[in-house]
Amino acid sequence: MDSEILTLRDRLAKANGAPAALACQRAANAAGYAQVKHRIHQALLDRVDLESLQKLSPERIREELRLLVEEMLDEETAPINDIERRSLIRDIQNEMLGLGPLELLLDDPSVSDILINTHSQVYVERRGKLELTDVRFSDDAHLLKIIDKIVSRVGRRIDESCPMVDARLPDGSRVNAIIPPLAIDGPIVSIRRFSADPLRLQDLVAYKSMTPGMADILQGLGKAEVNILISGGTGSGKTTMLNVISGFISSEERIVTIEDAAELQLQQPHIVRLETRPPNIEGQGEVTQRALVRNALRMRPDRIILGEVRGGEALDMLQAMNTGHEGSMATIHANTPRDALTRLENMISMAASSLPSKAMRQQISSAVGVVLQVSRLTDGKRKLVSLQEVTGMEGDVITMQEIFQFKQTGLGENGTVIGHFCATGIRPRFLERLRTYGVSIPDSVFDPTRQFA
Repeated sequence: MDSEILTLRDRLAKANGAPAALACQRAANAAGYAQVKHRIHQALLDRVDLESLQKLSPERIREELRLLVEEMLDEETAPINDIERRSLIRDIQNEMLGLGPLELLLDDPSVSDILINTHSQVYVERRGKLELTDVRFSDDAHLLKIIDKIVSRVGRRIDESCPMVDARLPDGSRVNAIIPPLAIDGPIVSIRRFSADPLRLQDLVAYKSMTPGMADILQGLGKAEVNILISGGTGSGKTTMLNVISGFISSEERIVTIEDAAELQLQQPHIVRLETRPPNIEGQGEVTQRALVRNALRMRPDRIILGEVRGGEALDMLQAMNTGHEGSMATIHANTPRDALTRLENMISMAASSLPSKAMRQQISSAVGVVLQVSRLTDGKRKLVSLQEVTGMEGDVITMQEIFQFKQTGLGENGTVIGHFCATGIRPRFLERLRTYGVSIPDSVFDPTRQFA
């Protein structure tokens, strides 16, 4: 095969750089590289005592692997240049110690999402835009091995009897995987990256995700123990917003977080982190968010934070907000603040179908103080598009008033969204509560004539 590749290179060299010839050459080079990598990897597995390696530090293991691979490459007959040699050493180190081809993408701070559509196609999101990468896995078995390595680290499993799983990477990045028979073409993996250095409120202002006045309001809401619901679509920045606001919770408070896959990055010293558990292979042992919320109430929390409310736990969360756990927060999938409250009502009905609709809405109106709507715009930028206050009930309807909004006025030539932030001119009722906590907001923040691009 190696001689065939060399012959193909010679023929392509005479093609004077024709596009088709270059494509063939790249394919031939890639095939030869993959074959050499596979041979050396298999030889390493036969030669190396993995148990003895585990006793060494990661840096020492990498060095030992480098020396072994270089020794094997010297025995190789296939021609490999210095660049390919270094790449092959790095790839085998990543394969043995990390997540193989994913390591290069995980080391890139500009990548916010990694989307693996079977072993042969990997997309990433950079600055809100999807890009196809050159990263590939050898085959579906190779990708399945990487998936199993990820999920086994957090005590979960994936196989034909349980073909879907939520997991997380050591840095907190969220992972979702689905494999055949549910995924028709092959294993599918979605990784939501989280920065090692979490975004702060001033970063969101600098990125023009909100105005300085809106930032002051959010800071005050966090300090003043106002119950907050953060609404938005997938990838809109709900968890980021939750992390940012939670940064203003007092270090003296006891916080309990409840998530399906732990991804919150709270910085306070007194935090209890709880995570749901899927059923085992016999279908037993599942622990739901609702069970964790009920248990959290017995743990003397000052605040309860739900990574995402999506089922019957909505009722227990609202009851907690109404019974002394002020300043609790949660995220929810919804397109508008009004839709978010409607979804909450639907979730409550899942847990208490006999509860009248008016009673459900009264629970919501008395528990939720503010609804934040975050959105990812068509140009990939994420913004806080609406801040609304829940003011109570009028008859059978929950009343809300919008305090700030983002108005889109058009699109630029390159697809950039054109618009501005503005206040509606309404002074929120929670201002008095903010003052009692020492947070003063100037009247100019609510001036509807001021616009921020």
